[in-house]
Amino acid sequence: MTDPLFEFLCRLGDNTLVLGHRVSEWCGVAPVLEEDIALANTALDLIGQTTMWLNLAGEVEGAGRDADALAFRRDVWDFRNLLLVEQPNGDFGQTMMRQFLFDAWHVLYLTELEKSSDARVAAIAEKSLKEARYHLDRASETVIGLGDGTEESNARMQAALDRLWPYVGEMFDSDAVDMDMVAKGIAPDPGTLRPGFDATVNPVLRKATLTRPESDFAHRGGRSGARHSEHLGHLLTQMQWLQRAYPDATW
Repeated sequence: MTDPLFEFLCRLGDNTLVLGHRVSEWCGVAPVLEEDIALANTALDLIGQTTMWLNLAGEVEGAGRDADALAFRRDVWDFRNLLLVEQPNGDFGQTMMRQFLFDAWHVLYLTELEKSSDARVAAIAEKSLKEARYHLDRASETVIGLGDGTEESNARMQAALDRLWPYVGEMFDSDAVDMDMVAKGIAPDPGTLRPGFDATVNPVLRKATLTRPESDFAHRGGRSGARHSEHLGHLLTQMQWLQRAYPDATW
């Protein structure tokens, strides 16, 4: 049986790993140079957080796997990320809407993890939270600027929100792993974060003149490993190609 703490740490690391690689796809092709640099820095922040979470997961597992092994040697069904983070970039507006929705949740979750009974988890959360807050500020400003911009930019942002909103519910769903972490004081019950998420997201959407969809659906499949995502499969094919082609290669 998988250690719940190992599973929990993989979830956190997989979220930032997958989103980090998604965001990195903009490197060299962003709308303007400033955004190219900003997106590259965001991706680097996320991958840095991944290293911390997955290295700790490897320590907990005790099987000799480090962050690189967990990132590049697992197959699609072993990943535990939220479905939101693996969604395709789409246009720039969709990328920033995805970032905004994730960041709004991520800041709340990391804030609670700073109080974790596990000092290692609390330390990583403290380091990650500073970056996550900056990401949220930037994403919020961009969503507002594009939403309350031209007729076309508003339409694109509304389309992005409508497409991505169905994946929001999963962030607040809970299972046996979550409840084990709650019982041990390691992490919060995800469901308790929903009011804070709404309080963060709703004012931004109003300023952006965007209409929030009426409901969302809790997609539990990703975190439980019960689904094989076409999006994630394609992403891992790119992300893991070098390691699979040349195992243990060094330079």
